[in-house]
Amino acid sequence: MKHINSIILVIIIALFTSCSKDGDVNFFTVKDDVAFGAQLDSTILADPNEYPILNEAQNQEVYKYVRDIMNRVLQSNEILYKEEFKWQVRVIDKNVLNAFAAPGGYLYFYTGFLKYCRSEAEFAGVMAHEIAHADRRHSTETLTKVYGIQILLSILMGQNPSQLEQIVAVLATNGAALSFSRKHEYQADEYSLRYLNSIKQIRNYHPTAIIDFFDHMKEDSLTTPNGSFEFLRTHPYDDNRKANIDKIWKSLGSPTGNRFEAEHAAIVAKLN
Repeated sequence: MKHINSIILVIIIALFTSCSKDGDVNFFTVKDDVAFGAQLDSTILADPNEYPILNEAQNQEVYKYVRDIMNRVLQSNEILYKEEFKWQVRVIDKNVLNAFAAPGGYLYFYTGFLKYCRSEAEFAGVMAHEIAHADRRHSTETLTKVYGIQILLSILMGQNPSQLEQIVAVLATNGAALSFSRKHEYQADEYSLRYLNSIKQIRNYHPTAIIDFFDHMKEDSLTTPNGSFEFLRTHPYDDNRKANIDKIWKSLGSPTGNRFEAEHAAIVAKLN
């Protein structure tokens, strides 16, 4: 009987497991990514004390700015799930240096993060990086590894709704960020550059401005108390990663572009 149950489990897993458009195997389906992201978003909206969403009516220019950048990146021909995901961005009104992407195309940036970036190109580079995490379905791949197939299978079969609520709550409580593998971080870096390089006719961002961002964040983290740089904790940055970004940049033909520092400073001024 135990052997038969194992066979049944393998068959069910095979039925529920999906292949991403990039060929990676993911236990979640694309619809599951969207549903999970929606539940996570609802959890965040339900906790305004921990996640105070910046008032859009009073900050229309800020929201236009971040949405315009997102929509430009999404015009890249490298995006896999442009139509399938519910791409949206929220700004959390808290002086925290963090940003994260939830499954299904839900993006979150703290006002502290916006203020910390020194140029629009830096912010666009990180935005593209987070879009890559969502579009390459890194979050749900990581969830499968962390929580195991059987628990996630029970959630997808509707047998364990409380477990899903717990996972959503844990993710939200911890900044909704997962510590991605080195492979995922390198891939998100790669596609950040590819996305920005492919939209140069729309907005000519310097594709390696993300290196500027990581360099000064890493430098500042050495002289600032621990815990101030949550983004760096969940997106570890070292010389190997920097060299990999440089390698990708050169493989694209070493494209250049603008950083749009004044444009970003104008938006940051509206947050002060």
